[in-house]
Amino acid sequence: MTALLEARGLCKEYGQVQALAGADFEVRAGEVVALIGDNGAGKSTLVRALSGSEPPDSGTIRFNGEPVEISSPTVAQALGIETVFQDLALAPHLDPVQNMFLGREMMRPGVLGRLGFMDVTRMRERSRRAFDDLGATVGDLGGPVGSMSGGQRQGIAVARAAAWASKVIFLDEPTAALGVVQTAHVLDLIRRVSAGGIGVVFISHSMPHVMEVSDRIQVMRRGRRVATFRTSETTMEELVGAMTGAFQQEQGQQQGEA
Repeated sequence: MTALLEARGLCKEYGQVQALAGADFEVRAGEVVALIGDNGAGKSTLVRALSGSEPPDSGTIRFNGEPVEISSPTVAQALGIETVFQDLALAPHLDPVQNMFLGREMMRPGVLGRLGFMDVTRMRERSRRAFDDLGATVGDLGGPVGSMSGGQRQGIAVARAAAWASKVIFLDEPTAALGVVQTAHVLDLIRRVSAGGIGVVFISHSMPHVMEVSDRIQVMRRGRRVATFRTSETTMEELVGAMTGAFQQEQGQQQGEA
């Protein structure tokens, strides 16, 4: 299957630090790709480059097989790419509906809309439908999200991204600091999103979560991709070996012995 979004040879430097050193990546429609690596491996930089937050210094990005320049988050959103960063980017004093439509408000038809009146009823109905479709447990649509649990806030952020994304969603550590029940809800949300044909990129340090929800796993080390595995055909030991470099050393030894 042709990659929906792919990167080849991405490089990014911050002064003397080379965050990306020829990184490759691809995700296909309807699959969950886990992106793993130790701290400083380049995962977050790669996500920022592919989501338009920080364009790379060099390299190529293709979308549906065509070269593109994702120069800003607005360009990414126009392509159908949404990102949920660790901070969730939710406005804590606003309710779930207001957060869902923040910057994308639906205006009332006719003169009232031109005068700046929003169509609160339609936004509320679409928000409830989006939350229900993904199984996000959001009870009170009128309460501030700052008063909600971590799992509820995570569900709102994922549902918002899924509602606006038509192609790809990046999820940066979506299960970090969540309890067991809340984590299960988020992992279920990921499955539901991919089942709708959207490519999901799941960045995580949790190997059990990666093994549970992903179809493929791409490993980064020192700013580049060093290995790709089918989840059903690998083990946690093999993944840790790829992250630390032991996997590449073992491969080199086997080739030398051959």
